[in-house]
Amino acid sequence: MSITVLDGKRFAEMIIQGANHLSANAKFVDSLNVFPVPDGDTGTNMNLSMTSGAKEVKNNVQEHIGKVGTALAKGLLMGARGNSGVILSQLFRGFAKAIENKPTISSKEFAAALEIGVETAYKAVMKPVEGTILTVAKDSARKAVQAAKKQEDIILLLEEILVEAKASLDRTPDLLPVLKEVGVVDSGGQGLVYVYEGFLAELKGEKLPDSPSNLPNMTDLVSAEHHRSVQSHMNTADIEFGYCTEFMVKIDPEKLGKTTFSEEQFRQDLSNYGDSLLVISDEELVKVHIHAEHPGDVLSYGQKYGSLINLKIENMREQHSSIVGEAHTPLRTGEMSQKKTKQEYGIVTVSMGSGIAKLFRSIGAHSVIEGGQTMNPSTEDIVKAIKEVNAKKVIILPNNKNIIMAAQQAAEVAEEDVVVIPSKTVPQGMTALLSFNPSADLQVNEEAMTDALKLVKTGQLTFAVRDTSIDGLEIEKDDFMGIADGKIIIKDKDKVTAAKELLKSMLDEDSEILTILRGEDASEEEVDSLVEFVEEKYADVEVEVHNGEQPLYALIFAIE
Repeated sequence: MSITVLDGKRFAEMIIQGANHLSANAKFVDSLNVFPVPDGDTGTNMNLSMTSGAKEVKNNVQEHIGKVGTALAKGLLMGARGNSGVILSQLFRGFAKAIENKPTISSKEFAAALEIGVETAYKAVMKPVEGTILTVAKDSARKAVQAAKKQEDIILLLEEILVEAKASLDRTPDLLPVLKEVGVVDSGGQGLVYVYEGFLAELKGEKLPDSPSNLPNMTDLVSAEHHRSVQSHMNTADIEFGYCTEFMVKIDPEKLGKTTFSEEQFRQDLSNYGDSLLVISDEELVKVHIHAEHPGDVLSYGQKYGSLINLKIENMREQHSSIVGEAHTPLRTGEMSQKKTKQEYGIVTVSMGSGIAKLFRSIGAHSVIEGGQTMNPSTEDIVKAIKEVNAKKVIILPNNKNIIMAAQQAAEVAEEDVVVIPSKTVPQGMTALLSFNPSADLQVNEEAMTDALKLVKTGQLTFAVRDTSIDGLEIEKDDFMGIADGKIIIKDKDKVTAAKELLKSMLDEDSEILTILRGEDASEEEVDSLVEFVEEKYADVEVEVHNGEQPLYALIFAIE
């Protein structure tokens, strides 16, 4: 059989088969993951990304291959997860762009589209690294262009592409020393090979095995040799940027004003916040993947261009420590695997801003989930944190009214004995945590920490994103708003004036301590001005200042 013209329906079947084959081998790809940081989920991310693309294709099967390609690109963009998933989406984004106006394509057009896909993927990555999925894609695309000059049969062309992709994959350890040290090939490159295998099998009418049949020595190495995971070859302390951060920005023309969105400038600006940066966009959405030390800074920057959606933040240091801790000790023959001894109590709290996270840890939190307003963690995120603290009894402090229900759901499904203290603000969470007694039982702590929520008043200063009328206040876009225990009571064009008015409404003769958490949008001079104001007007109030580094809220006040 020979295929010289590829239409949309046949291409759709190739995509579906490629996604299925990758899905069947996702765990094996996960086992190979080692670069650039220990996310440990390359196969999972590629699988979810490709599955999202295939789902969109299934809903748009038609003869016109360009339209099928557009559907694939859209599905991949929305579903792309992780470094590898985003790169995969870019490879097919460029491919789709190259064929969008074509009802069918030839072998030469197929090869040219692969090459454009590679160019698109390289542009999306701030600092491309060879020896990764990018290299495998590039080498196989170059081979495709060369072979297509003589080969009109797309089946035979794909055979040559696959041979080169596998050869390039085998060469990845020569390009990345860490791969050679561990003895594995690049995980993302392996995932791409599985996709190409699925493409070719569909064109040839062949059925592929449901599990990996190649590289058995790699699996043996990863799971058994020295009883070490690939992640154990990297020290947790070597991770410079600790949070794998993914989100999308729904572009708001009003925020852009008269300027146009520049993907290149956006990518360049974000490069200052971390590494493993990927930025992709279309007319309406921007998708970001970055490893950052301060996710709040990244999210604040993204929010300048529109609203944030599909947020996911993972602590890679905790992931790495967990993986290495579970896998580093070899078992003796006949010995049962023993889990680490559980501690009596574990405290999980939610924080926005790295400074606030440090503050929570300093007063006793065992796990801090990055989250808060506009970036609410899911039930799954909280369940994961519960497991990571490895405790018999777990206390959760949501610190946001929109997170309480997710925390309660997590408590219901968790195997551990879990209670949720319904803290609605960071100051409430801090006060409750200071009331924790490690020698008391869980019920006593729950009652004491819940009662402590009443002992603190919370003030927050933020800005209005649109004109509105609420509680008798006529608020204009960009006005500064003072919020006292959830109610907007002050608005002003000037930040410091609004903050002073908010404090005047909240401080009284019973106030003893004012804690000021300085956010990203407040300067030291502005905070100094507020401290002087309080010392002049409320001499009996003790003032503490901490750099919370929180986004969105320039200032947070805790009054006790």
